[in-house]
Amino acid sequence: MKKVMKAIAAVMLTVAVVCAAGCKKTDDPNNGGNNGNNNGGNGGGGLNEHAYVDLGLPSGTLWATCNVGAETPDGNGDYFAWGETTPKTTYNWSTYKYCKVNSDGRPSKLTKYNTSISYGTVDNLTLLQMRDDAATANWGSGWRTPTMEQWEELVNNTTSTWTTQNGVNGRLFTANNGASLFLPAAGGRWDSELVEAGYVGDYWSSSLYTDNPGSPKDAWDFYFDSGYYGVGDLYRYGGQSVRAVREN
Repeated sequence: MKKVMKAIAAVMLTVAVVCAAGCKKTDDPNNGGNNGNNNGGNGGGGLNEHAYVDLGLPSGTLWATCNVGAETPDGNGDYFAWGETTPKTTYNWSTYKYCKVNSDGRPSKLTKYNTSISYGTVDNLTLLQMRDDAATANWGSGWRTPTMEQWEELVNNTTSTWTTQNGVNGRLFTANNGASLFLPAAGGRWDSELVEAGYVGDYWSSSLYTDNPGSPKDAWDFYFDSGYYGVGDLYRYGGQSVRAVREN
């Protein structure tokens, strides 16, 4: 189910972490973010009270310093099914907003974001609309869930190492401008269980999985563990983390 790229050679880093409130912007209009601390790196800022970091990416994309629903950069935050905007207690096809299921619980019809006649009415929507985007719905206009291409841009323009921050495992992405971004290994929710927390990070993109047009049941996600990181595909009903982005 997953297609994971082999990790770029890890760069050994000694990371000094300042543990403070790293998700909210400050009251200083000239420094809306974390001023280079809290794994926000240099060039921090804020929008709608949420801090972000400028990694100097070619597209100008700015990355939030915390997961949606988290209070600190190492907090897991909330878990969302793809295209849903609120967390819940059970994650499967039967509870998924845009799916009708057979008596055995298997998906029989997708009611939105469908590219295959085998799964119902085709709408050919392949990117989350704002009303279905957990980042936009929870944080406001200007914030979006990253596209698959934005995740790939992050990977291609930073170095990454598996590390621990305040006792939380995750990956640190460091850009050429010295700014950095920490993603906790928050695991994911399947049915009513939280699995692989501390070992795996699974973060949604806003992009429907289109490599197999006959199977729109998946969406692109960004996956990592201690040895690998890259984009892959994942069943849409799974409860995964969301790290928001905004345009520069």
